[in-house]
Amino acid sequence: MTKIRKLYYFDKKNTKEMISFLNNRDTYINRIMFNPLILLHHLLPLRFKFLPESYVLKDGKEIKGLITVAPSRCPKKKMEIQKLFFEENRYDYAEELIQFAVSKYKAMGTASFIVKIDDYLPELLRLFVAKCGFSQISYEKLWKIKEIKDVDYNPKMLRSFRNSDAQTVASLYNESLLPHFRPLLGKEAKEFKDFPFKGLSYFSEYKYILEDRKTKNVIGFVSIRTADNENYIVDITQSSWVEVDINAVVNYAYHQIQKRKKHFNLYITTKKYAQTGEKYEKQFMEDKFECIQNQIVLTNSSAKIIRDAVPTGRFTVLSQFYGGINVTSKIKNM
Repeated sequence: MTKIRKLYYFDKKNTKEMISFLNNRDTYINRIMFNPLILLHHLLPLRFKFLPESYVLKDGKEIKGLITVAPSRCPKKKMEIQKLFFEENRYDYAEELIQFAVSKYKAMGTASFIVKIDDYLPELLRLFVAKCGFSQISYEKLWKIKEIKDVDYNPKMLRSFRNSDAQTVASLYNESLLPHFRPLLGKEAKEFKDFPFKGLSYFSEYKYILEDRKTKNVIGFVSIRTADNENYIVDITQSSWVEVDINAVVNYAYHQIQKRKKHFNLYITTKKYAQTGEKYEKQFMEDKFECIQNQIVLTNSSAKIIRDAVPTGRFTVLSQFYGGINVTSKIKNM
């Protein structure tokens, strides 16, 4: 008989064995799964949650699966399924974990869930769509930057983000989305603000504003995130009405990271649901960036949009990007 409960510290040994294939496994375990404040965090009302929460599925005395769910900071709370581990081919375990998380957080007031699945995981995709009520909406790609072009950038055009910029950045982000995705993926100002307990987050983020030198209008927003201080992901949001030299922005991001870290890997994202998504992809292919991950974005929102065909492949574990490789892999029989 199966049972789902919170992940506790005494599960650490079994959890390490289950995710032994993960690169930077210890970073993930210590910073995300076993944060010292997580027990108190479970007691917080939904609107105050800011850390991921994990649950394990036990069959008898053995852990057979795990799910990690992270909150957004949106007043109409959205949750993201960030990790899903389960014993090979046991999709019944996966379904039970997903249904548990969705039911639990919906009862607490969650408006919708989002999940990103690698495009070669068709069985997992079918599970989310056919049995768990999710719908495919778009794609995201992650590109590895192999070479930094020696492009001059004007430091006056880029400055550090301030909380007072949040409303402007939220408007810029929502305008950058293709119109039919705005109800599903739009964000509010609160989601961009730094919060008092930022240091307790499971990732580090550096944010910058791109301004027009003449008008002082905000024309772009640059986010640099890392979960392990080794792999840094650049995300650029820009107005579709102006031209932005992406190579100059990447160069700037590279130098900002270099001030903190000598050796690191640099990546950049593209979003097909953004108006500049295809333009970025074309440029990155011309610049010979390596696409290392292509993810399908799904949501269980009640809104409906026209959907494209879904590429297929093989899988068993859903996870986010870590350590310069795609960490989707198979769990050995336990």
